[in-house]
Amino acid sequence: MGLFLDALAWIFSPDRLTDNPSLPLLVVQHLFYTFVSVVIAALIAVPLGYLIGHTGRGREIAVGISGAARALPSFGLILLLVLVIGVTQKPLAAFIAFVLLAIPSVLAGAYSGLEQIDRRVIDAARAVGMTEWQILLRVEIPLGLPLLIGGLRAATLQVVATVTVAAYIGLGGLGLPIFAGLPLRRFDWMLGAALLIIVLALLLDGLFALLQHLVVPRGVTAGRVLDVRSSPVGRRAVVGTPAD
Repeated sequence: MGLFLDALAWIFSPDRLTDNPSLPLLVVQHLFYTFVSVVIAALIAVPLGYLIGHTGRGREIAVGISGAARALPSFGLILLLVLVIGVTQKPLAAFIAFVLLAIPSVLAGAYSGLEQIDRRVIDAARAVGMTEWQILLRVEIPLGLPLLIGGLRAATLQVVATVTVAAYIGLGGLGLPIFAGLPLRRFDWMLGAALLIIVLALLLDGLFALLQHLVVPRGVTAGRVLDVRSSPVGRRAVVGTPAD
């Protein structure tokens, strides 16, 4: 309990605003690496996922690549990329590692969001004369958006935790007090930074959970209400038979 209180005292100390770098700056750096990496991953994975989900082709390859990417050790990958690309390109090496970490979740959310749509809905859209682009933009993407947001949510949580290791190669972020405090045995620094990372992850998770709820199409939520005409009691009432 004493260590926990020491960590809170470290977080809320006025010195954290005057440190070089200051704690708010470390938070901004952490969020910057997270959001840029997830955005780049989305630009790559979302079109590919929509192509797979709409055409039904290449799913096995995508699943295999995603599984392999999930198995990559992010810390080792960053160090390898720094050695390959060069020590002067540390930010590039870190971004590549974080993007590779985020792509599998975003890709899975994109194509699974389209795959879960009832094929009868797609057939009905074709029957009324919609083109393939119209089906994708007006039917599949809106219906698949909640699962895509879920994929972005998972990717963001993975990246916001992994960005911690960026401090090991001198890129800042909330991992800096952890790596700086380890040789000095300043466990209050380490626990305080870890608590802030947890708080960031919980806040981002809550925001994405709310967004995932808001993007559900209104017609889908309305369709969850029981249609009395489809129930046995409703059918008997329609034909004039007294209901039990």
